[in-house]
Amino acid sequence: MKDVLIIGGGFAGVWSAAGAVRAAREAGDSGDELRVTLVSGGDDLVIRPRLYEDAPEGMRVALDRVLGPIGVRRITATVTGIDTEAHTVRAVGRGGEELDLAYDKLVLATGSQLVRPDFPGSQEVFDVDTLSTAAALDNHLRRLPERASSRGQYTAVVVGSGFTGLETATALCERLHAIAGRHGATEDVRVVLVDRADVVGPELGQGPRPTIDDAIDELKIQRRLGRTVASATRQDVTLSDGEVIPAATVVWTAGMTASPLTAQIPGERDRLGRLTVDAHLRVVGVPDVYAAGDTALAPAEDGRSTTQSCQHALPMGKFAGHNVAADLLGNTPLPFSPDPYVTCLDLGPAGAVYTEGWERTVVLTGPEAKTLKRNINAIWIYPPTDDPEQILAQAGRFTNG
Repeated sequence: MKDVLIIGGGFAGVWSAAGAVRAAREAGDSGDELRVTLVSGGDDLVIRPRLYEDAPEGMRVALDRVLGPIGVRRITATVTGIDTEAHTVRAVGRGGEELDLAYDKLVLATGSQLVRPDFPGSQEVFDVDTLSTAAALDNHLRRLPERASSRGQYTAVVVGSGFTGLETATALCERLHAIAGRHGATEDVRVVLVDRADVVGPELGQGPRPTIDDAIDELKIQRRLGRTVASATRQDVTLSDGEVIPAATVVWTAGMTASPLTAQIPGERDRLGRLTVDAHLRVVGVPDVYAAGDTALAPAEDGRSTTQSCQHALPMGKFAGHNVAADLLGNTPLPFSPDPYVTCLDLGPAGAVYTEGWERTVVLTGPEAKTLKRNINAIWIYPPTDDPEQILAQAGRFTNG
């Protein structure tokens, strides 16, 4: 019996597990040759791209409804160490028990995490990086009417104007208006977007920027560019230029880094901590270890590299799963071949913007782009559940189209 061990219960991890099972069954394995195990600290696949939305606690799918029907063994534990020479992984189970797990092939798919700030009062800052932190923000917003009336009661400051920051800021306009409106305080709603750059969405490029700027103006979101947060309290935010903004809500979205478990793998890493992988998603220079999703820096089309995104995590998981099974069973691996790069940015009540290509050429805006975004978020990124045939069939579709 050969062991495939997958660390991580996000999109890349789940699809690595399904991809390995599908490839093994396609090769005629009845379960006697390959055992697939997934280790995750939680019981759910969190639909992380949706955590900026209202009611984030529902943005999850039980892992057992995806992994159980296809025979993947699931272990609920937190990984504490990886020994690539001994081919073992150390973990702590939910009950505090220490676990030693052996592998023949390992897939690291533990995703990414927010780079958290350390300015005075940073403990008062919210984020939408995890299910628990997004739920904490949601609960805070719903309780705003219970606070004593103040200038910043319905003011939100969002730090970072990248993809997550823009989706969060535009969504907060709608969420705060709904909450404040029930108490006759609609006119008190204020959203402020803060970024070190001198333009909004600097990494998104010039293509969608006019649409983004128009949406920000339409929603009356205020910009504070070329600066950042110096300190925060529960009542206000002080910016780096000394401006004090009364605000009951501060949301930090600036900066992402790969899971710290990448440091346990003796491979080359980029500035985000991602492990360099080859065309088959094998970690370069580290035998029997693969990486997928936000932990991996993989070659994409046109000489580019993958981004930390759901768009790349799903197919990377499928390819990695296929390739670890192929490697163990003596079959041909598949080179990772992602779909052409696209983006679809939610702009809240102002619609959305859909772009194609690395130059981010705008193709759709407004209601059409909004419908596309809703389909992506609410339908397309969800895995099938409870039906092994559908799950494995999806694992064999290496395209997101």
